[in-house]
Amino acid sequence: MSEIEFIKNALNEDIGRGDLFSKICIDKNVKARILAKDYGVFSGKKYASCLFEYIGLNVSFNIDDGNIFNKGDILLEIEGSYLLILKIERTLLNLLQHSCGIATNVKSYIDILRENSIDTIILDTRKTRPSMREFEKYSVLNGGAINHRLGLDDCLMIKDTNLAHIENLSEFIKLARKKIPWSAKIEVECDCVSLAKEVMKYGVDIIMCDNMKPNDIREIVCFKDANYPHILLEASGNITKSNILDFANTGVDAISIGALIHQAVWVDLSLKMV
Repeated sequence: MSEIEFIKNALNEDIGRGDLFSKICIDKNVKARILAKDYGVFSGKKYASCLFEYIGLNVSFNIDDGNIFNKGDILLEIEGSYLLILKIERTLLNLLQHSCGIATNVKSYIDILRENSIDTIILDTRKTRPSMREFEKYSVLNGGAINHRLGLDDCLMIKDTNLAHIENLSEFIKLARKKIPWSAKIEVECDCVSLAKEVMKYGVDIIMCDNMKPNDIREIVCFKDANYPHILLEASGNITKSNILDFANTGVDAISIGALIHQAVWVDLSLKMV
């Protein structure tokens, strides 16, 4: 969904048949600002800019996506129609608070690794809210992590539910190479050491070590390094801030965490009239 489609849908949801306040109050030119009431990582500028352009309000940003803000900071300043500012207030705050919340949450994971001089990549997942995937994954990028698949069409992921009805995985992967785009990668989800070692023989690009213990993943890393160094290894499943170092220290290339998005808490922001 494009930024403008996202904005139009959000406004239609909130405004409905029209803002009742605007039927009563006379319009005038005013100024307003978005105030940070907490620490966070800024995110949402691209969508907010689209909103202001679409609705016809002037805006001046004091911060860029990915930058840190503190309580009391003025993040952006708005000038224009009093009634239009009121009309978009909730939509603007919703998108900024949600986006900043994700970016701030992402940074908290990355900080743990960087403070320990670990450069393992952190990935998001497809555990996103319906119709908000692009928005939420954009927010992940602003927090400093990397996007995994956007959808089913940009990497062939063979998960446990796929494996349940694949009789010959080796032959299936050979067939897949002939049918999917030449540049598309093939990733297989493995839940044990023996399966991961077996799958490496089939010419896959990525192995996901799903819900494995760090010691098991460490064994897979050693086997991969010795025999299939070109294969990438991803750790996933119940990885939290309290145990992320255990998984990062196994030597995997990347760690995917659904909680980057679905456990993010909105950052407290407020719109104030000047």
